[in-house]
Amino acid sequence: MDMNTIQVLLVDDHEVVRAGYRRLLENTLDIKILAEAGSGEEAYSSYVKQKPDVVIMDLSMPGIGGLEAIRKIRYYDNTARILVFSVHENEIFLTRTLDEGVLGYITKRSAAKVMVEAVRHVAQGKAFIGQEMQSYLVAHKQSTGENPLFEQLSPREFEVFLLLAEGKTVNDIAEILNLSSKTVGHHYTHLKKKLNVSNISEVTRLAIRGGLLEA
Repeated sequence: MDMNTIQVLLVDDHEVVRAGYRRLLENTLDIKILAEAGSGEEAYSSYVKQKPDVVIMDLSMPGIGGLEAIRKIRYYDNTARILVFSVHENEIFLTRTLDEGVLGYITKRSAAKVMVEAVRHVAQGKAFIGQEMQSYLVAHKQSTGENPLFEQLSPREFEVFLLLAEGKTVNDIAEILNLSSKTVGHHYTHLKKKLNVSNISEVTRLAIRGGLLEA
């Protein structure tokens, strides 16, 4: 393989999504998919085994999830170059991932050419934040940090919190995150205690006050 080829670990729990982006990226002359993973655990294992140049990481996945996978990979190798590719468009997810040392963050609304550009930037050790996230980046730089209330939540609890605030039921969330309803219920119980809320309405109001959801 050409020494200038960017070798990528592609991480997303949907095989059809990976297939689409594999075709897109391998249509270039300088990017090759070295390995794929469908969960956070697989991502970490593949990183250790394959040593890719760039990791493209989804956040919402079964198991430990993308945020925890980023943590584990960066703990193993603090030079790891990671590009987040996610449906989440809010300051807190951007803040959490940047704090973990990722170099790039783009959303799944991004044009195909943006993905290619982002991979090339990150491979060179350069930061790349997608257009949809620029306003959140400005807010992140101006703020003193994440809302301390939400800092209490684990990455998975925070995902469950957001989905509940958006009106999803426990069963909906279980299907989205590929978890059991019982596990989602445990996360809900824990986050209610940490945030001092007692029902979904209070979860939604808290998300609106925190700027995570539009009223």
